[in-house]
Order: sequence, then structure tokens, then C-alpha cells
Amino acid sequence: MKWLLFSILIIQSAHAQLGEKERRLIKEILPTTKESAWLTIPWRTNLWEARREAAKSGKPIYLWEMDGHPLGCT
Repeated sequence: MKWLLFSILIIQSAHAQLGEKERRLIKEILPTTKESAWLTIPWRTNLWEARREAAKSGKPIYLWEMDGHPLGCT
């Protein structure tokens, strides 16, 4: 979603300057730092390494698992 908005902004700024109304709208649409906090989590893609690291640090593992096609196609 961010890339789509970014692309639109690039194209739009090439044709005209953004007005105050557009700047406010963009600010409302973009996620806040608090909403994007999950991006700072050091996610692991290897379950075995994650398990070893969790056991070593005494922390739990949050397993985000999905069944089916990754694009939701069935």
C-alpha cells in the first residue's frame, strides 16, 4: 500500500505541486510510527534457529503460520 501511494505521489508531483489538502490526506493515510512498530521486530524465517534463540533468551515464540496458498488462491 505504501508503494502504491508513493508511486502516485511521484507521478502527481511531476505534474503539479501538492496542496495543503493533499498533504493532510497523505498524512492521515500513512501509518504512524506506533502503527508500524511491528516492522522493528526481528522476525525469523527459520523455525529451528528461532526456537534455539528463544530457549537461550527465555522468551516465547510467536508463530505466524498459514495453511493454503500464500496468495489466498484456492
